[in-house]
Amino acid sequence: MSRADGVDRAPAGAPPMSAHVAATREALAPTPLQVAPRLLDARLETVVGGERVVVRITEVEAYHGAGTGDVPDPGSHARMGRTARNATMWGEPGHLYVYLSHGIHSCVNVVCGPDGVAGGVLLRGGEVVEGADAALRRRAERGVVRTPRDVARGPGRLGDASGLRHPVHDGIDAVTGAEHAGAVARLFLPAEPVGPYASGPRVGVAGVAGTAAFPWRFWIPGDPTVSPFRWGRGAGPV
Repeated sequence: MSRADGVDRAPAGAPPMSAHVAATREALAPTPLQVAPRLLDARLETVVGGERVVVRITEVEAYHGAGTGDVPDPGSHARMGRTARNATMWGEPGHLYVYLSHGIHSCVNVVCGPDGVAGGVLLRGGEVVEGADAALRRRAERGVVRTPRDVARGPGRLGDASGLRHPVHDGIDAVTGAEHAGAVARLFLPAEPVGPYASGPRVGVAGVAGTAAFPWRFWIPGDPTVSPFRWGRGAGPV
C-alpha cells in the first residue's frame, strides 16, 4: 500500500530474533496502540482437542475502548462502554477477547491496558509454524484453503487455525496458560521488537475509524501472510 493510503514505515531496526519470551501482564499493560507493534513476530500457541498449533503473528490492529488513550476510537467494540459482549476487553491484560464476526468467524484479540481499562489488539494475520495439519483441517472444514499462506491470513482464518471459538473460549488466559473450556493458549513475545514494520488504516473499518486518521494497523512488510487491504464503508483517503 502506498503512502497515499496513509502508510507510515518505522525506522529500520534489528532483524527479528528467534528467541521469544512468555508474555506477562506488565508487558501488555500499556495501551493497545503501544502494544500492537510488539505483537508482530509473536507466537500464539494453542492446544485445543489435544492438538497443538503455533501461529507467528504478522499483522495486527489496535482498538481502544471508551476512555482509553487520548483519542476516542469509534471503531472499537467498547467505544460506548462495557457490555456483556465486550466484557473481556475490560479485564486484566493477557486474556483473549474472542468475538464473532458476521455471525460466522471467531476472531482473536489480545486484551491490553490495565485491568478496568478497555482495549485489545486484533490478530489479523499470521503464519502457522507448528501444527499445520490440524490448522489446515480446521480451515478446510470451514472454507476453501487455496494456498498454504492463506491458512491464517485474515482474522477469521487465524481464529479457525488456532481452534479458538466464540463464545466458549472468550476470556482464555494467554499469560498463565490456564485451561479454559478444554483449551489452553499461551502468548510469546519476541525478545526484541521486530523491525522494520509498516502501519496504516485498519482493514474494512467503516467511517473515519477506517481512515488514515487511525493508522492503527501494523504489519511485517512483504510477508505473504499479511491480509489484503480494503477500505471500509464510508472510509477512504483523507
